[in-house]
Amino acid sequence: MDFRDSKGAIINPTGKVEQHIGDQYNNYIQQIEKFPVPHQIPATPRNFIGRGDLISEILAGFTRGATVIGLRGIGGLGKTALAYKLAELLRDRYKDGQLMVNLQATSATPLTPSQAMSKLLRYYYPQVPLPESQEELQSIYLSTLDGKSVLLLLDNALDDQQVMHLLPPSSCGMIITSRRKLAFSDVFPIDLEVLKLEEARELLIKTARPHSPGLLPAEEPIWNEIARICGRLPVTLKAAGSYLACTPGSSPAKYVKELQDERKRLGIIGKEGVEEDLVTKLSLSYGRLAPETARVFRLLSIFPADFYAQAEEAACLDEGHRNLIELERWSLVDYEGSAEEGEGRYHLHDLVRLFALGLLEKEEDSASESEAWQRYSEHYRDVLSNATEIYQNGDPISALKIFDLERANIESSWEWAKKNPANICSSILNSPYILELRLHPLELISRLETALAGARKLNDRGMEGAHLGNMGNAYVDLGEPRQAIEHYEQALAIAREIGDRMGEGACLGGLGLAYADLGEIRQAIELYEHALAIAREIGDRRDEGVWLGSLGLAYAALGEPRQAIEHFKQILKFHREIGDRSSEGLDLGNLGNAYAALGETRKAIEHYGQRLIIAREIGDRRGEANALFNSSLVLFDLGKNSEAIEKAEIALQIYEQIDSPYADRVKQELAEWRR
Repeated sequence: MDFRDSKGAIINPTGKVEQHIGDQYNNYIQQIEKFPVPHQIPATPRNFIGRGDLISEILAGFTRGATVIGLRGIGGLGKTALAYKLAELLRDRYKDGQLMVNLQATSATPLTPSQAMSKLLRYYYPQVPLPESQEELQSIYLSTLDGKSVLLLLDNALDDQQVMHLLPPSSCGMIITSRRKLAFSDVFPIDLEVLKLEEARELLIKTARPHSPGLLPAEEPIWNEIARICGRLPVTLKAAGSYLACTPGSSPAKYVKELQDERKRLGIIGKEGVEEDLVTKLSLSYGRLAPETARVFRLLSIFPADFYAQAEEAACLDEGHRNLIELERWSLVDYEGSAEEGEGRYHLHDLVRLFALGLLEKEEDSASESEAWQRYSEHYRDVLSNATEIYQNGDPISALKIFDLERANIESSWEWAKKNPANICSSILNSPYILELRLHPLELISRLETALAGARKLNDRGMEGAHLGNMGNAYVDLGEPRQAIEHYEQALAIAREIGDRMGEGACLGGLGLAYADLGEIRQAIELYEHALAIAREIGDRRDEGVWLGSLGLAYAALGEPRQAIEHFKQILKFHREIGDRSSEGLDLGNLGNAYAALGETRKAIEHYGQRLIIAREIGDRRGEANALFNSSLVLFDLGKNSEAIEKAEIALQIYEQIDSPYADRVKQELAEWRR
């Protein structure tokens, strides 16, 4: 668009000729050619590293006709350095020069569009008195750049309103850096991410080693560890590298040890070798937030991992997560959408979270922080309760997926509840089905002991009994049946005291499991039959299936595999009807064992194979190892030694990973097979 008429006067957007400006413009327009081509954008920093794929993508965009790109991200990501690199690579494309202005978004007084245009125009008109009117300035700005091939860098932009008035004619290009999201249609937005690990390591070493050649070789894994702790942010990597280079007696190993203290980490990383450290950069963004948004930012430090907006709304009392959205605009919170889930999750960069945590401790009163933790813990208690309900309704895969996704947040709520309200401490662990599949028995017992203390503090006999019974289950899984019996008997007494028939049946059946482990099979059968009778009495089909299956195991242990198979087939049919994949997998494994006892190896291997598929489908590591090891036993008996050893070795790896007592049994078998 040309804003000049044929006589050289300036035409404003209303169509009126501003002759007085036009006269000044004509006096100086002729002198523009006398000025050298402007190159105000600084050279690329000497230690600039990485971003190769992104740079190629951006340059390809310019080739396809894009003229305005926006680089967004938190302070310290290297937005400005990347802009300098792009300007260097685009120098031949924009032959009429490169102009730059810092829009000062994080200062107390960001530049107005008029101030920014004046700064840019001063290169061309160093002695012309420029008008104060934004409308008149924009006319001169566009007329000056019209027909020229100039690249403009708007660094540290505040928002759309500040930038939109500075858009140049289409013959020019523009790079914008900002911490806030820019959403106007002319910009091609790019959310800058942290460096790749290999890039981060290279930057760290490049900064440290030229001054300290005696440091560890670049191949040492400790460099990756430092890069990871520094969050793969250029500003912290440069500071860390400079510290290592300039601090006598320092070493990567000693530095990593110092960085383990999260609360001191930002201070230890420091600002050696950088103009502004990460704390300073984040403080500039934080200082621009509205008070309520700043409050939410501080409270978000209680989240150790990514989260859905509903969790933030609950913990931070942020209706409609409006403040969370504003924090994402400022790049203080990241958002990652998911086409598969239909809803994305938010998270704070590790070092941003530590910055927020420091503010929380400094600026938030303890009562407000405690209330936020209470709401956070209640929310994740409800998340776990919902997952348990989904599990019990026959969809274990979805239930376990919820737990796996939210595990870090759930465990963080446990840790807080352990030292705080007993009602949350007690109720948050009443999800035995999921926890038994995901926690090692020792870890589960430790957490249940804390929950048990909470229930006793509340004098909640029902929850006390539930936790005692679940501890019995954990001791059975741990291979300690006598400890299990002690806990089941306490739970049984409580169930009978409060008239809890379901709990009574569960305890009787649990005692059966423990006695079966002790080899007292007849005693176990008697207990299972009592539990089965109660399940049928109260119409609990799920527990009916559990005790039918347990009776099958007992008969198998007595050397009566055909009777065991009849029980297992009944319960397998039931579990398939209700869609309980976890129990279906157990049934298939038990059938495999029974067929193996009968010498029907083909059927045994077939059932173990189905068991393995389900175990992997639902992430049941113990079940996966059991299926593999049982298959290996049958295969070895068939003379397929190499295949048997291969499966047993995989089973052993899993048993060792989950710290299972069965690992020793597998080692013994493998040692004999390899003789």
